[in-house]
Amino acid sequence: MQPLPNKSHRATGRVTLSDVARAAGVSPSTVSRALRGERAVDPALIERVTAVSRMLGYVPDPAARALASQRSDHVAILIPLLSNALFVDLLDAAQTTLRAAGYQTLMGVTHYDASEEEQLLREQLLHRPAGLLVTGLDHNPATRKLMASSQVPCVHLMDLPAIGQHDEAHCVGFRQTDAGAAMTRHLLSKGYRRIAFAAAQLDPRVMQRLYGWRNALQEAGLYEPTLEWLNPAPSSLALGGVLFEQIMQQSPSVDAIFFCNDDLAQGALMAALRLGIAVPSQVAIAGFNDLTGSDQMLPTLTSVRTPRARIGEAAAQMLLTLMRGEEPSSPQLDLSFEIVQRQST
Repeated sequence: MQPLPNKSHRATGRVTLSDVARAAGVSPSTVSRALRGERAVDPALIERVTAVSRMLGYVPDPAARALASQRSDHVAILIPLLSNALFVDLLDAAQTTLRAAGYQTLMGVTHYDASEEEQLLREQLLHRPAGLLVTGLDHNPATRKLMASSQVPCVHLMDLPAIGQHDEAHCVGFRQTDAGAAMTRHLLSKGYRRIAFAAAQLDPRVMQRLYGWRNALQEAGLYEPTLEWLNPAPSSLALGGVLFEQIMQQSPSVDAIFFCNDDLAQGALMAALRLGIAVPSQVAIAGFNDLTGSDQMLPTLTSVRTPRARIGEAAAQMLLTLMRGEEPSSPQLDLSFEIVQRQST
């Protein structure tokens, strides 16, 4: 092993690949291959190079590596929010799967804003990601063009195209419209007839649940426009309570409320308890996503259980297949959903 380099002479003080190579007594290309863990490199050499790089505090430059190899070892992930447990579960599963395969994740939060999503994607593509995981299928034309022209493998999360709709996108999720219709039919099967739909945020997935609810009530001959309660504000427990009070005051004949998210439904249950309104004997309440705490509410909350962690893992696996230059067995993977019946209905 050669004497350790003196870092103080460098203008930036940054330890380079060449510094590690000199200290380990090997070439820079050997250091690069050793740190990637290539099988052709002797294990003892990998151990030596790794020890030297740690001793020197060497951190690989991902931008330089991407320029040299035309690919990076990171995957860009775009999600709408970090404050929602729905996306935390999905992100955790995807990141765990990708890290096990040697990839890092670079995350961007779009805040349900199409223009912000476009800008984030432009920024991510500057780093030459090996792959993209993007939430949803609804993007503005500029974002779609960026995805296509970049030729970076991409998998969409949470959504699937409508049955019969021609879409070549690789995606993992379930059909939101079907889930909305399934919960509505479940409530109809329990004898409820005036079923309101209460929603916030009003992003594309929420609107698809609305269409499912609307279609199911239309099929039953029970749809009324006045049963739609739509608020574009961010979803929250507090807003759920507000929507519940508004519905009960202005539409007292409503016998069930299907909330587009569990946080709204949980807030409604708290409001019902505060107002002395019995659930479900006076009005039933159902939610969506079966978030943490829904099984601990009083009464426990009926909800649509969505497989967030499984979607994150399966989408990451599909992306790994694409990044290997292979084609998955199916470009669209439907992981479905489950109606969880509890005390609130």
